[in-house]
Amino acid sequence: MNGQEAVGASGASGGAVSPQPDTRSASQRTSADPRAPAQAGECAGIQRPLPGLVHGAGAGRPEPSARPYWRSDHSSVTAVSQSVRHSAISMMPEESSSRLTPQGVSYNDLPHIINADGQYIFCRYWKPQTSPRALVYVVHGAGEHCGRYDELAQMMIGLNIFVFAHDHVGHGQSEGDRMAVSDFQVFVRDSLQHIELMKKEHPGLPLFILGHSMGGAISILTASERLSDFSGMVLISPLVLPNPETASTFKVFAAKVLNHVLPNFSLGSIDPNCISRNKKEVDLYTNDPLVHHGGMTVRFGMHMLNATTRVEKALPQFTLPFLLLHGTEDKLCDIRGSHAMIEKSPSQDKTLKVYEDSLHALHKELPEVTSAVFKEIETWLAQKIAEATAGEAAGPNP
Repeated sequence: MNGQEAVGASGASGGAVSPQPDTRSASQRTSADPRAPAQAGECAGIQRPLPGLVHGAGAGRPEPSARPYWRSDHSSVTAVSQSVRHSAISMMPEESSSRLTPQGVSYNDLPHIINADGQYIFCRYWKPQTSPRALVYVVHGAGEHCGRYDELAQMMIGLNIFVFAHDHVGHGQSEGDRMAVSDFQVFVRDSLQHIELMKKEHPGLPLFILGHSMGGAISILTASERLSDFSGMVLISPLVLPNPETASTFKVFAAKVLNHVLPNFSLGSIDPNCISRNKKEVDLYTNDPLVHHGGMTVRFGMHMLNATTRVEKALPQFTLPFLLLHGTEDKLCDIRGSHAMIEKSPSQDKTLKVYEDSLHALHKELPEVTSAVFKEIETWLAQKIAEATAGEAAGPNP
């Protein structure tokens, strides 16, 4: 099913794989542990040296049962690890070996970064077979993990793009209580840290960001802090405005009250049937052990609500080229948010593609929809990379 173009135009192709393994359990920390998550209000201040990228030694492969999602071969992981090795920081062996992912796998065996709160953040890398022409940072949504973007990453490495991503704090194979964070800015801060490491590893390459759902809000806020660093953005069903069905005046007021009294009260879990009309994808989502199937707390819901307020304030200054893709029947992120972004952003290069009757995860929708979405993203990225490369070759205007 083809998308209807609201503003601008777009298109895409396939590729090869090159990710890295995944899975490891969060270490048991005491309240005195300096690596424990920051308390509310502390996330903006970095009180330790900027953490760096750390790759697992790769000596021992995790048990197959502990690697529920990873599908790439170990050699591709090693190649990616070698490509970024000189940017890694060293750690004391006893500290490194003591940390496990929430799934019980040693971070020694996995690529990861250590954020400003001392939490271990699991990373994935997809490296093209030839020298990369651009970088794309992929930002996943609430409750899921970056491994669900493998197909998109494979398509992008077919364009000779180096793709990188990580599981947010409290998600997937990263440390932290499930779907819990001291402040939404932690997601932005960790994104900027990872981006900076990859920019140093691949200087001079055009940099793009691709976000879905909550990852769309993270993407907008991340890029807004350093607009000049990015060449463009792709957003799939982004969180821009709160859903009116779940964020009425009364419900917001009730949530604020609950946030003070019962911050960990569950608001319920995401309905898998709202993700996609593709039953196969719904089943994969439902049975994915790295997806959080528990409820969203009032506190996390308030963090997301406050994030939409920040996003709205950022839009009038958002000048990056961007491609928006949204389904008309999305029940999780209101499509009016995408229309608002088109209207409020002063960008001279903005496109909205609307997919009739489609739900939330357009990259996991019915085959005809997902195929059209992939093609749209591929064509748009190829065009923007060519423009960025041509602009760099021409040099600054005299």
